[in-house]
Parts: sequence; C-alpha cells; structure tokens
Amino acid sequence: MTRTPVSNARRNFLRQSTAGGASLLLGLHSGGVIAAAGATAPADGGEFAPNAFIRIGQDGRVTLISKQPEIGQGIKTSLPMIIAEELDVDWKDVRVVQGDLNPAYGSQGAGGSTSTPTNYDNFHRLGATARAILVQAASQAWNVPAAECATAQGSVQHKGSGRKLGYGALVKVAATLPVPDAKNVQLKDPSAYRLLGTRIGGVDNGLVVSGKPLFGIDVKLPGMLYATYVKCPTLGGRPVSANLDAIKAMPGVKDAFIVEGTANLNGLRPGVAIVANSTWNALRARKKLDVKWDEGEGANHSWAGFTAQAQALSRQPGAATMRKDGDVNAALAGAAHTVEAAYSYPFISHASMEPQNCTAWFKPDGSLELWAPTQNPGSGQALAASTFDMPKEKITLHITRSGGGFGRRLSSDFIVDAAAISQKIKAPVKLTWTREDDLQQDHFRAGGFHFLRGGVDDAGKLVAWHNHFVTFANRIERKESDGTNNSVLQPGSGGNLSGDEFPGRWAANCLLEQTPIECRIPMGPWRAPGSNVFAWVFHSFIDELAHAAGRDPVEFRLELLGDKDIVPGTGERGQPYSVARMRNVLKTVADKADWGKRKFARGQGAGVAFHFSHRGYVAEVAEVTVSKDGKLTVDRVVVVTDIGAQIVNLSGAENQVEGSVIDGLSTLMGPALDIDKGRIVQSNFHEYPLLRMPDTPTKIESHFLKTDYPVTGLGEPVFPPLAPAVCNAIFAATGKRVRELPLSKTDLSWS
Repeated sequence: MTRTPVSNARRNFLRQSTAGGASLLLGLHSGGVIAAAGATAPADGGEFAPNAFIRIGQDGRVTLISKQPEIGQGIKTSLPMIIAEELDVDWKDVRVVQGDLNPAYGSQGAGGSTSTPTNYDNFHRLGATARAILVQAASQAWNVPAAECATAQGSVQHKGSGRKLGYGALVKVAATLPVPDAKNVQLKDPSAYRLLGTRIGGVDNGLVVSGKPLFGIDVKLPGMLYATYVKCPTLGGRPVSANLDAIKAMPGVKDAFIVEGTANLNGLRPGVAIVANSTWNALRARKKLDVKWDEGEGANHSWAGFTAQAQALSRQPGAATMRKDGDVNAALAGAAHTVEAAYSYPFISHASMEPQNCTAWFKPDGSLELWAPTQNPGSGQALAASTFDMPKEKITLHITRSGGGFGRRLSSDFIVDAAAISQKIKAPVKLTWTREDDLQQDHFRAGGFHFLRGGVDDAGKLVAWHNHFVTFANRIERKESDGTNNSVLQPGSGGNLSGDEFPGRWAANCLLEQTPIECRIPMGPWRAPGSNVFAWVFHSFIDELAHAAGRDPVEFRLELLGDKDIVPGTGERGQPYSVARMRNVLKTVADKADWGKRKFARGQGAGVAFHFSHRGYVAEVAEVTVSKDGKLTVDRVVVVTDIGAQIVNLSGAENQVEGSVIDGLSTLMGPALDIDKGRIVQSNFHEYPLLRMPDTPTKIESHFLKTDYPVTGLGEPVFPPLAPAVCNAIFAATGKRVRELPLSKTDLSWS
C-alpha cells in the first residue's frame, strides 16, 4: 500500500460559534447551527456536559457520542475524532458511545457519503466550544487572561508559569460558566492537528473480533419472542390463506398469522408471521408452512421479457429527453468514425453479511420501542409512525451496529415488519430474515439497458454522443398539492439519467433519452446509486470511442475534459463539476501507474476510468492478466482520490478505498439475479457468487490528494471507476469488449 502526501494546501479554518447566552447544553440542528438547549451542571458522577455530544468526568475521561449509524464505514470512529481533535484530548482517554435516534443530534442518516461532509465543520465547532470553556475555567482558577492559556492532550497549561490542570480538575468550574463569546472561539489551524490524518483503529474492533454483542441480530430482551416473516415469492404478491393451525401446533410456536400489510412496495408488505420461543423453532415451523398466494401482476415479470421489451423500446424515441444539445444525427452523419453499442446490467441484491433484522416492542401504553441495524433511523421512525398511525414522539429507536448496509438499510421495511408482529402478539419480538429472504425480498439495485451511439472527427475528437437509457420504475400513488391522488411512475433509486452525467456537459452534440419499464419489483439505493453502473457504461463507451479515434485513452479523456476549471451544472439540481480537480486526479493516477511507459504482453493490459460521485473526484488504473482460457487476474489497481482538505482517519480512508475496489470487482464479476414468473431465481450464495479472497487484486495502491476544498466522504466515490477500468484493461489485453454484466457472461478466452 502506498500513499501520496500531495500538497497540504492550508485552508482558513477559523470559525465562529454562535453566542448562546447563559446556557451550556448545546445540540446541533439539522441546519448545522450550534443551538442552546438548556443549562447544565455536573451530573451525579461529576461530569461536565458542554453539549449533546461531549461528557468529561472528573477523572479526565471523555465520552463522545457518535450519532451516525456504523455500518462498517468507520464513522463511529472518525466523527468523534474530529471533536477530540478540537477538544485537544488524548485519544486513549476517549470512550465512544453510539447515540440513539434523538432530535438533539440533528440528521442521523448514513448513506451517500454524507456523514462526513454534513458534520465536519459542526463537529469542529462543538469541540472548540468545549475547549474554550475549559480554558476559561483554568484562567479563572489561576486569575490569568485566557489568552495566556493553551491546551494539550486533555489539560490546560499556563504559558508563563508552566502551571497545568487536567480537564477533570476543571469539570466543576467549567459547568458553571456561560458559553464564551463567539469571537473568542476559533478552530485549530490544520497545521496543529495531532489526531486527524493519523491511523486510528475502529473503536469497536476489539468487540467485533471477540464476538461481543454489538449488532442488531445480538439484541436480547426479557420475555422476548422470535419471529420469521414469509412474503410472497412473486414480488408484489400477497397471502390468501395458510395452514396456520398446523403451524401453531408445532413445538415452540407461540402464534402464526397473516399480516395484511400495505400497498407500499418498500414498506410493510403482506406476509405470514410465525412467532416462536426461538429463531430455530420459528424457522423449523416455516419449512412446514403452506401458503396460497395471490401473485398479482408481478407474476408476468421475467428478465428475458424485460430484455425483449428494452430492445423494442430502443428503436423508438425516448419517453423523456434529459438533455439535448446540438444535432446528434447530423454530427454522426459527418463523423469520421462512429460506434454503436448496447450495454446492460441485471438486478442485484445488497447481500450484506448480517441479514435484515429488528427487535420491536409495542407496549401496552401504545408506545413502540425499536432496536434496529438501520442506516436511516429517522426514516424508520417516520415509516413506523405512518404505517401504524401514531405520533413519532411515541417511537423510541435504538441504533445498533450494522453488519454491512450498502444502501439496503436506508430502507425500513424490516423495521415495520417486526413492529407489526409485536403489535399483534403484544410482546417484544426479534424478527430475523433468512439469507434467502435477504436475497429474494431485497430492495434491489435496478437493472438497466443503455443504447449508445457516438462519433469522432478526423482529429480524433468527440463530436456526438447519444444514449437511450431504458430503466425500471414502480407505479406509486402521489398526493398532489390540491389534495387529489395521482398515479405516477417512479424510477428506482439510481434509475434517473441526469442531463449533467458525463459527458453531457462536454459534448457539443448530445442527446440523452430515458424510457421506463413499469414493474412490481421493489428497488432501493445501492452503493453509489446511479454512479455504480453509469460510470461503467460511460467510461467503457468512451474507451470504445478513443480506440475508434486511434487515441491514447488518457489523452482522449483529458482533451474531452477541456481546460475550464469549473463546468456549471444545469437545472435546479445541477452540480458544478470541478474539471481542474478531475484533471489533477487523472494526471496523477496516470503518473503513479506509469501509464504508457510499460509494454504489456498479449493477455495483459491496463485500463483507466474516472468519475465524479458523491462529491468525490476519483481516477483509477487497473492492470490485468487474462489467460488464454479466459481466467481473469487483476494484478494491480491504482486509485487517486480528491475528497478535499483533510483525511480524517487515514486507516479508515485506506479501508474505504480497498473495500470499494474489492466490492466493485466482486459486483463486476459474479452477482446477477434472474427473474422468472415474478420470482427471483437465485436463493443463496451458492447461486449468487461474491468475490473470494484468492480473486482479490494482488495490489491496491491508495493516493489521497489534499486540496483546498471542503472535506467530503469516501464510502461511495471509489466504487464507480473500478468496473470500467478493469473492463478497459480486459480490452487492452484481449481485444474483447465487456458490454454485459456480470463479467461471467462474457467469454474472455483468446488465442
């Protein structure tokens, strides 16, 4: 593993906190403003609680609240590191506690690489405000100006006399002080950071490796029962009847019943619940369950049928025009070289290691308590409130650690499943999905079909780009502003082709069209929604055009990017694109990978791709070997990322890069869901292969560019460029294009 400490451009991090009068307990509103929420004093244990996230004991130990869900992305470690840096405490004196859903914490979702950018500045302010109060307490104790005091590793020191007081000794005095004036609270200069940018192991690592209870599946309550929930194998179907009496008579079974559910494909779907005194007994009874299903309209779905439908739609104008610049047909007619290609990818599952689960307790007073491995606790609370027609204030949600998420736990169906069962049996119940449930009843990443045409001129420059995207959509009922209901088609998450998608703002003649296929398949966010497949399609086709033009792939892309620093977005939601940052990562990855400086033997090759995703600018080079019989080995992946001015936790950042590369390769190579008569054909990992350790890249190199831009996240941006970089390398090695996912559908053998 190599790292590049490129220019450490300094930013002006001086910030001011808002004045808060005489109150000390501070929280974060979702808008990111520090706001007073009442006075504070030492707790029974003698703690100083300057805000909702920090508690300091008289022994100097610091407890920090981590408000975002931990799903393996390391946020439970990295966000508290920001507070600890500004608070100026020794990390060994810090204890991190997972916060439950609480309005005082502000937004608590974890998805879309948003946790770091939405909290980074606010968490700096929280730590700096608490530090300023402690400094004021010490200056008062010594009767010296606060300006003569400095902090270091959990203590305040007087510069002139050398006197020193640990934070623990200042707790009682600090708790009596008002919030300091805003002009006296400033953040550290990044050059003074002691913690940020270093390698810190995950705060839960020891508990994870020793098997201690942390995850949703580990929850236990007194008097708790255990449940399984069976939904129609045909997606969107519902139960008509079942052999409930026979199931109730089985050993350990406490109850069995039909849940009517709702029409929301992503909410409480109809099914049959079995409740027992153990998960084992519930699952054993499930094997004897006999249900008569109303399979509904979804029974007509098949992947073969969707493919034929997409082919027919591709020969018609798109249902919607997402972008239209110039005259594509005229430009193609005058092009020196044209390329046409059809790219497709299947529905896939999230396949997180911990299946969906939730423990729910509908109490006699009508309140609901939940323990859930969720990425979006606020959404889970809101779905429960709307499903059971109850105020959100009566719902308590405890956030457990999640055994993987990848966007699946942004959905909350498993939460309302458990709540509905608890409501019926009037007891706490833990619902655990089986692996088969998790694979076949997922909120899937939608499949898609892209029909592309492109052209280059005599000079090898791109002159035309046309993409007709055939996507998938669910029909939903939407209430309009006038109170009427309207039935609309809503594409699945990541199923909308933005008019700003690269190279939409760069091609003078560009036509982007989109046509939906209506389906009854539940769909949801999947890691780097949209980008995870769009990058593969676009940068594979760009490579095809570069080859048609006889151009070097890196040079072709640099020319396409152009020399502007910023390309503005279009429309209300258009994002500006920093071309300067993308050029920088592309040039850097080419340099780090020695692009163009090596000669590859037949069967070996290198490929390149870049993508702007979830605020991050990333470029990757993959080097591969393909044996004559078609076996692929990814020898090396070089990754260059620009996610702003500061890497919070270098260990976590490296983990995110390596994990994204491996996850991207796994998704490229094997997983695919076939649909037949409305049912997912695959049932478990023996039919849904994920990457094994021997097939992971031999070498992954991570390079982080520090640039003078706001700090952003890293969970999503590295994933999208991996697939096109590998596929472009396969072409360089074998001359074969990969236009259908997964890779296992393409014969890579050569002679």
